[in-house]
Amino acid sequence: MGEEIKIADWFILHFTENPGMAFGIELGGSYGKLLLSVFRIIAVGAMFIWLRNLVKQKVHKAAITAVALILAGAAGNILDSAFYGLFFDHSIGQVTSFMPEGGGYAGFLHGKVVDMLYFPLFKGFLPDWLPIWGGDYFVFFSPIFNLADFSISCGVGLLLLFQKHAFPK
Repeated sequence: MGEEIKIADWFILHFTENPGMAFGIELGGSYGKLLLSVFRIIAVGAMFIWLRNLVKQKVHKAAITAVALILAGAAGNILDSAFYGLFFDHSIGQVTSFMPEGGGYAGFLHGKVVDMLYFPLFKGFLPDWLPIWGGDYFVFFSPIFNLADFSISCGVGLLLLFQKHAFPK
C-alpha cells in the first residue's frame, strides 16, 4: 500500500486501495459496503436505460458521450470493488498477490477500488499572511484516482456543458 513510481515531478503512479466512495468516504461496516455496492449497481442500471433512451431520441452526441463516460466509469468501479477482493489478498505491509491460496481478502461486492493516478502539480508552503492556512504545507491537486474516476469526472463535465441536450424537454 502506498508504493510509488515517479514518472515526473507532477505525475506519480501511487498504489492505494479506496475502501469507499470518492475521496475515501465510507458508509461503514460490512453492510455499508454492501449497500454502497447495491446502490452503484442500481445506478448503473438506471444510467444504462437513460443512455439507451438518449440514443433512441438521437440527442446531441456530446450528451450521449457524457452519459456513456459516466456509465463506463461507474461500471469499472463496480467491477473493481466486486472482484478485486476475491482475487487478491490484502496489501497491508506486503505486496498483494493474485489468487492467494486461502482466497482473497474480501467477499463479492466487498472489495476495495484501486486508485493510482496522482498529479501533485504544485507543492509548497502557503504564505504566512494567509488567514487560517498561512504557513501550512499545501499540495495542489492531491486526490489519487483511477481511470474510472477520470471517466466519471469527464462525463460529468461534459454533461454540465451539454445539459440542454441531455435533458430534453
